[in-house]
Amino acid sequence: MKVAVGCDHAGFPLKQVVIESVKALGHEAIDVGTWSADSVDFPDFTKKVGEKIQRGEAERGVLICGSGVGAAIAANKMKGIYASICHDTYSAAQGVMHDAMNVLCLGGRVIGPELVKVLVPAFLNARYMGDDPGGERLAKRVGKIKKMEQEN
Repeated sequence: MKVAVGCDHAGFPLKQVVIESVKALGHEAIDVGTWSADSVDFPDFTKKVGEKIQRGEAERGVLICGSGVGAAIAANKMKGIYASICHDTYSAAQGVMHDAMNVLCLGGRVIGPELVKVLVPAFLNARYMGDDPGGERLAKRVGKIKKMEQEN
């Protein structure tokens, strides 16, 4: 799987840990920046991750900003991007399995590297279950989200 990884200056200290975690699982990490701790605006890097997914150049993405909140808000403004802050493994996996989440948002000033090392695998090892037999209930809910996206 190809995974786009982006961050702002507040997320920069954790970006390499995310990339190493992606690679340790046998996936390809696409680093879209930033490449230093110099102050930058998170929406710029959020957009780069989202566009990689929209163009089919990545299947999933990981964004890191100070709290994870700004990146999640910005990412969810992009069509076809379903992002959430997850600072626990249950949510990181459940968001994919039940809600078709394709972008994991992390707070670089909230969590540390050891938590990243378990969150990224929980996110990337999970798969959406709405297409499975018995997954109609999940697909119905995700379909309603997609309809909201189209209408608004």
